[in-house]
Amino acid sequence: MTQVTAMLVMFVLYGVLPAAGLYLGYRGIKKVTAPKMLEYKAMPQLGYIPEKSLPVEVKTALDQINEKGEKLRVIYGDTNNDGKIDDKDTVTETYIMIQNLMDRHVPLAVVDYRRLHDLDGRDGALADTTKIKHSNVTGKEALLDVLSTINTQFDDLLNASYHQDGQKLLATNRYLQKRFDNPASNTETQKLDSNVSSARSDVSSDVDIQAIENSTGTNVSAKDIKL
Repeated sequence: MTQVTAMLVMFVLYGVLPAAGLYLGYRGIKKVTAPKMLEYKAMPQLGYIPEKSLPVEVKTALDQINEKGEKLRVIYGDTNNDGKIDDKDTVTETYIMIQNLMDRHVPLAVVDYRRLHDLDGRDGALADTTKIKHSNVTGKEALLDVLSTINTQFDDLLNASYHQDGQKLLATNRYLQKRFDNPASNTETQKLDSNVSSARSDVSSDVDIQAIENSTGTNVSAKDIKL
């Protein structure tokens, strides 16, 4: 082993590897000790907010809104029922409303509450205990009211979708029962339609032949026809 090779080995063993170990250890400790952030698939804008910064009641309401919002986006966004929301789907007013609630109104309401929460150094005591001027609610209660209103609206949309799809099933069943409970009637109707069509065809042929005979005054034979 040459002197240069030995120096490179020493550099890797006592320089690069310890530095890499320190870096990975720092990243691991930082990841373990870092506060857990909110994770909402339907509301990724809230992903930068630590879970501990919000009251339990607020997180519960956000969990419910996130779950219902995901369902509603599929119900009102996937209009062609192909399992995905893309440019092939028809954009409806209800879908736009759901998007606005999830993308704007909920995140803004949470940000407004956090601003109130951070106004004092008593771990959010001001926002949780002090009534807002000209109202009878605290900052925390005001946020819960907003989330409750959205939650109720989502419940109404889910309920409407349930009854709408249920009516489709009922209509399909009524049609099938009417279609299959009277097969004899359907067969007779088809035969009647066939007989009527045949009779019309015969009448039409007789009329055409009579018209030809009347126009010439004599019967037309094959040798009189020229192409």
